[in-house]
Amino acid sequence: MSVNYAEGLSPYEHKGKCGLPEKFDNVSDVAAKVDQLVQWINESQHVVFHTGAGISTSAGIPDFRGPNGVWTLEQKGEKPTFNVTFESAVPTFTHRALVAMETLGLAKYVISQNVDGLHVRSGFPRNRLSELHGNMFVEECNKCGTRYINREVVKTMGVKLTGNNCTQVKSRGRCRGKLQDTILDWEHALPDQDLDWAEKQAKAADLSICLGTSLQIVPSGNLPLITKRSGGKLVIVNLQPTKHDKKADLKICTYVDDVMKAVCKQLGIVVPEYTGPGVVLQSNHTLPSEENLNIVLKDQSFLLTNMSEIKTEKGGGKIETVNGVTNFGNNSNGSNNVHLSVKNEIKDEEVIKLRAIQGLTKDEGQCESDILVLPEITSSYSSNVSENAIPDSDATEVKRVKLEPSKQIV
Repeated sequence: MSVNYAEGLSPYEHKGKCGLPEKFDNVSDVAAKVDQLVQWINESQHVVFHTGAGISTSAGIPDFRGPNGVWTLEQKGEKPTFNVTFESAVPTFTHRALVAMETLGLAKYVISQNVDGLHVRSGFPRNRLSELHGNMFVEECNKCGTRYINREVVKTMGVKLTGNNCTQVKSRGRCRGKLQDTILDWEHALPDQDLDWAEKQAKAADLSICLGTSLQIVPSGNLPLITKRSGGKLVIVNLQPTKHDKKADLKICTYVDDVMKAVCKQLGIVVPEYTGPGVVLQSNHTLPSEENLNIVLKDQSFLLTNMSEIKTEKGGGKIETVNGVTNFGNNSNGSNNVHLSVKNEIKDEEVIKLRAIQGLTKDEGQCESDILVLPEITSSYSSNVSENAIPDSDATEVKRVKLEPSKQIV
């Protein structure tokens, strides 16, 4: 719980402005602002999300500087009430929506200040996530840097030794390094790798969306400004004032879950329900040239290869696996719809990398699909598919093909 996390940190005086008044936009203003946000998402090529404690409050985890936040109540000599542990906390709609948007290629990256582990446990790909302040479920070897994801919360905080040893075998034998927690104390530097990735993604973004963060803690809170300096847009969704409201192109004052529900509704995304914790190490959009993560799951049953079902209502599209066949887009009325099935004839760990984003194209009469096919399965396609849909033999280049909505490829 965030209370236990807070109590595990060293005493610190400068915790930012706490207890600032919350503001709610009226319903019509929220609707208009969501319309604008959806338009920008559709127009953007590289959307990055920045998340803070506000996206986890609906899971029962208190924030820090809200009216009933941990630091706010601490100043009054009080403690928040709670009925959830980090292990029992369920990812919120916002967590699950980000997973769906990443699967569909709409969210390129998430930069988070949260330590509750809900992004990872919700199935958001770890190689598309920077956890700048650590993760309550993760240990790291102080010798080789391997990270271990646990089912239970690590018992220490403040980058202290946990009592466990690294089990990795290197070229010269077992590593034998000592494991330590990844939870930063106030004066600790941010993890180099996660910070480097975050800075690169913020610079590449043409749209940065901040969800449930006051942006007070630096350097994390200043990362969205990199997008602004690079010519991109900045959107902030938060009930309280933030450090960078005046620099934002759009500020929405209402609950984050409500905004994400409205966004997903307009984009036609049906967000799957949460069925239990699971870890996805690599995005379906990972390129062969990308660096592998040095991460180990202590419990392999915790591992997911990818999200098995993401649906899009707008245009009838969906991604679904049934009896070994992966379907992209299928509805009964046949309007604005593509049905693409590929037999899964390769090993589970060799995930077919396919994605279809439907109902989001400028041309209402067409649906544009990005297709990446491993060479071993190209024979599974019908001869009716344009050869432009099949990448070069090294399967590293994605070529785009437009299919008429009435076409069906089985």
